Amino acid sequence: MSKVVIGSRGSVLALWQANFIKDKLADFGISCEIKIVKTTGDKILDAPLSKIGGKGLFTKELEELLLKREITLAVHSLKDVPVVLPKGLILASITKREDVRDCFLSHKFQDIESLPKGAKVGTTSLRRAMQLKYMRSDLETISLRGNVQTRLKKLHLGEFDAIILAKAGVNRLGISESDVRFITPIGVESMIPAMGQGALGIECRADCAILEVLQKLNDEVASIECGLEREFVRLLDGGCQVPIGVHANYNGDKIELNAVIGLPNGAEIIKDSIIGGRAENLALKLFQKVEKKGVKELLKKAFEMIDFL
Repeated sequence: MSKVVIGSRGSVLALWQANFIKDKLADFGISCEIKIVKTTGDKILDAPLSKIGGKGLFTKELEELLLKREITLAVHSLKDVPVVLPKGLILASITKREDVRDCFLSHKFQDIESLPKGAKVGTTSLRRAMQLKYMRSDLETISLRGNVQTRLKKLHLGEFDAIILAKAGVNRLGISESDVRFITPIGVESMIPAMGQGALGIECRADCAILEVLQKLNDEVASIECGLEREFVRLLDGGCQVPIGVHANYNGDKIELNAVIGLPNGAEIIKDSIIGGRAENLALKLFQKVEKKGVKELLKKAFEMIDFL
């Protein structure tokens, strides 16, 4: 077998993820090396994600190397992976999820409710900004780009009263109250996560020589949950550039699928949910529910609003 190369972005979190998969593959006797790849999302840091393309910002360059056979597999935060992959590439596995929640971090304030009027909250995500503004229209949400360490530094320097990160990244990097005084998870009932949040996606070519081994890293529950979330976003034809939250919870008997779609300023949202079994097409059923509520018109308004941000 030829050399196994894992493609990864260069941030501390991305390399943690790549090394996590490297260690898992070592358990199967497969030795890997990691190739760091700078993606479009890593190169352009002075503009919101919605302004520089949205879909594939953190995956395109890695996918190009996969197709050129310069890397064997790519490890992604699944929430960054577009719902439609390039021809010839597949998601070999979806790992067991970490904490799916978003997380509030601040040196001065305990949670969203305790923030003063007009407080500055940093986030990279229109989805988070939309739900924050819906909860607290008086807050000022500001685009916060860069890796986790960069975001934490800006919080330390007082550029923001609080920032919002994925709890999975906070956990994986071991960020604790010794680093930031207040670290408060936000319940999914208050802030619905991004599709695939908390899971890693392993992408490879359909003819990958170690495909069977990669598939052994798949977690069934995560695959079911994330599959529904990704299908719902696909039906909406949405991505990173529009505010969409969707979260599936599979307890072995029933699946609850919750979603929120809205305007970036939180002035208007559609929120709905559905409960059913694995055999039911829950993503389609939930899409049909929000479609009846006017989700297509709302998404059109959201796109138009983003153009003027």
